Amino acid sequence: MIKKQRNINAGAVILFIIFSLLFFVLLFRFMSIQVTGEAGGQPVAAKAQSKYEREKTLEARRGTIYDRNGEVIAEDANSYKLVAILDEELTTDDEHPRHVVNPEQTAAKLAGLIDMEESEIYSKLSSDLKQVEFGTAGRDLTLQKKKEIEDLKLPGISFIQDTKRFYPNGLFASHLIGYVEKQEKEDGGTETVGMLGLEQSLNDLLTGSNGHFSYEADLWGYLLPNGDEVIEPAKNGQDVYLTLDKSIQIFLEDAMSKVDEKYSPKKMIGIVADPKTGDILAMAQRPSFHPKTREGIEDTWRNLAVEDSYEPGSTMKVFTLASAIEEGVFNKNNTYQSGSYKVTERSPAIPDHNGGRGWGEITYLEGVQRSSNVAFAKIVNEQLGYETFREYLTKFGFDQPTGIDLPNETSGLIKYDWPLEKASIGFGQGSAFTPIQQMQAATAVAGDGSMKKPHVISKVVDPNSGKTVQKTSPENVGTPISDATAKEVRNILETVVSSENGTGYGRFNIDGYEVAGKTGTAQIPNPEGGGYLTGHSNYVFSFLGMAPADDPELVMYVAVQQPDIDESTNGAEPVAEIFKPVMQSSLQYLNIEPTEQPKAKSSQAPDLIGMPVKEAEKKLTEQDLEPVIIGDGKTVEGQFPGQTSSMLEGEKVILKTNGKTIVPDMTGWSLRDVLKFTKAANLKLNTVGNGYVMKQNLSSGSVLAEGDYLIVEFETPLEQYEREKMAKEQVEEEEEVVTD
Repeated sequence: MIKKQRNINAGAVILFIIFSLLFFVLLFRFMSIQVTGEAGGQPVAAKAQSKYEREKTLEARRGTIYDRNGEVIAEDANSYKLVAILDEELTTDDEHPRHVVNPEQTAAKLAGLIDMEESEIYSKLSSDLKQVEFGTAGRDLTLQKKKEIEDLKLPGISFIQDTKRFYPNGLFASHLIGYVEKQEKEDGGTETVGMLGLEQSLNDLLTGSNGHFSYEADLWGYLLPNGDEVIEPAKNGQDVYLTLDKSIQIFLEDAMSKVDEKYSPKKMIGIVADPKTGDILAMAQRPSFHPKTREGIEDTWRNLAVEDSYEPGSTMKVFTLASAIEEGVFNKNNTYQSGSYKVTERSPAIPDHNGGRGWGEITYLEGVQRSSNVAFAKIVNEQLGYETFREYLTKFGFDQPTGIDLPNETSGLIKYDWPLEKASIGFGQGSAFTPIQQMQAATAVAGDGSMKKPHVISKVVDPNSGKTVQKTSPENVGTPISDATAKEVRNILETVVSSENGTGYGRFNIDGYEVAGKTGTAQIPNPEGGGYLTGHSNYVFSFLGMAPADDPELVMYVAVQQPDIDESTNGAEPVAEIFKPVMQSSLQYLNIEPTEQPKAKSSQAPDLIGMPVKEAEKKLTEQDLEPVIIGDGKTVEGQFPGQTSSMLEGEKVILKTNGKTIVPDMTGWSLRDVLKFTKAANLKLNTVGNGYVMKQNLSSGSVLAEGDYLIVEFETPLEQYEREKMAKEQVEEEEEVVTD
């Protein structure tokens, strides 16, 4: 018994010694941490903070691109990415599964809502991965599409919120604006990067910087009541306002689409500018592409207006004429022998465009009107002189880029070694220039002789502060000619359109406005080497025009390369089918007063603001104008166009009342009338097709809700006829079946 007691005492002593040692080790450890503030070589405070602190990234918004009037051209919008959870371990309650339970049924239901085959969806849902995505078919989903999928209540189907770049106008100055792509970063995240046009060249400016929100939380992630919070807000990218006018751009895109469909040319370029400021109001080309789908991008990556130079043809005669008038050597009443002309005895003869036949002995004025190559070769060689003419090429900016705020601008190429080359530039052959160089030079002729630098960026605004950080002002880049010379040139070019001898007569005339301009038919160098292409359509047909001729508000350049035309069709036809409707619609849209009364009866719209609706309708009807009421109120609070506008007989006037905005039936409306309505109702517009309204997404008679989008489908009279004809034939066939 005594021996057993001794063993217990010895064991107790050993345990006491062990616990005493542990106590002193822990005490030493505690004191060490208290003194050094470190554990395991790492700061204790940092380890605690990393355990209990949470951090979230605050996404920055990419800057919005607007037109001159604040209409959105490109903006970031919320989108959603579809994901499927396949990991069964995430399901803790069998009655509420959190993974895909039935891949076959899930695939069948999803196939009806995303652009992916059912078999391909099933293959993804049957993989061994814990989570899968659905590629492009499952990205950039709208809120509406997300709700439709959520309504299916499919287990394991979830979404990740994202942003996408939204281009609400579709095919709209696409090479100028560009597009973006999402690229993966080294940390596994993604970033939006501009890939073309302004989206690329202004990428650093448009890209913001992400912020973050950090906070202290408990083990379960809940915010600690007395925890520290640190918020560093995101800095959104800067907003860019362009000089483009959405309405004028739509006029141009619409006209070019019609010509593209009708004539299938190899290339087309159209530019509209304000000659008083250098503002580019519209710029379009074909081939083009849709910035969302990229459809068509493979046809050309270049902005043809600034990245392509080519022989301009007879539009160059505008500047040869201006140089000669400025030097005082041009006398429009002097005569010369047309047909052909040799610059030197050994040089080949320069022929007039009618096969060298000419028109006999004619005045130089008629030579300009008929676009005689001989007249302009003689002006350069015999009147101006080569050295003086070369100086004017520099004065008009043809030997250097314009410096427009667009990427990848190229310069022209002046070949000025031999007498034939020097004389040939006078009528636009042998040397190459860009369309934007011609537009810049044209501002001197359209204005007071001062040449304005073209630009597309109006201002840059920091959305974080609301301050304008960059503003573009009109820039005079030279005065190659005087105001008097500019007026004389316009007077002569006006006869190119108004005189029966003029190459623009009957094609480029616009009712109510005098147009000054010059046609062009440029030869195309043979790509296989040696000479030029031959054939009726193997030319670049163009027109450089301005209106009103006495004081131009707009200058426009159109070029159409190799349209599909037969021998009976003049190459100027497709050019005119772009220039004329765009220039006319733009002048009317800008409320430019006509210089002469059009044949149709016109009147000034009365001031109807504040007037009872019934009385306003009566006044408009008395003036042979068509009132369109878009509200259920009793009083007119807005009218479009306004009372200062000159209206043609039968033209629609949109009256907005003080009640709810009601959607009208727009069937048969023109694009111009639709634009009036969208302006009155403050709607965003997307158009499909050309011609007149055939279909609208907003039902007539319905009440407009805030944020509604108007999508309108147009069709030409020919398309309407064919559609109605097919419908009639189908009805007749059905009736025959019933009879049989």
